[in-house]
Amino acid sequence: MLDDTYFMKQALMEAQKAFDKDEVPVGAVVVCKERIIARGYNLTETLNDVTAHAEMQAITAAANVLGGKYLNECTIYVTVEPCVMCAGAIAWAQTGKLVYGADDEKRGYQRYAPTAMHPKTIVKKGVLQEECAALMKLFFKKKR
Repeated sequence: MLDDTYFMKQALMEAQKAFDKDEVPVGAVVVCKERIIARGYNLTETLNDVTAHAEMQAITAAANVLGGKYLNECTIYVTVEPCVMCAGAIAWAQTGKLVYGADDEKRGYQRYAPTAMHPKTIVKKGVLQEECAALMKLFFKKKR
């Protein structure tokens, strides 16, 4: 049986793709019935699109795979706490569960909209937190 750690490692692989493209290294995967149905990583610089966050990429891809806009039987794994925009998309998609790695004290949804999630969405944080945070720290250290 695959667990949260396994799927977060998959999200970290997506974050590494963003890192390699000089994008803020956030990755996401959407899982339905223990199978990854969608992947995404930040593409805001590549696409010149402020909405091209990892979660948005993964949610759109998952909806296309499922043929519908609701992800109530899915879990989204994200390496960093979603921003308010992404939290809203996760909520509007009625995602069954959100699992994220590192907190984002500056821009995370819990700072600005702690009740943003759909009431039925289960939230689990801190999965591979150190690994997820380390990639972000390395990216911004490299930028300085």
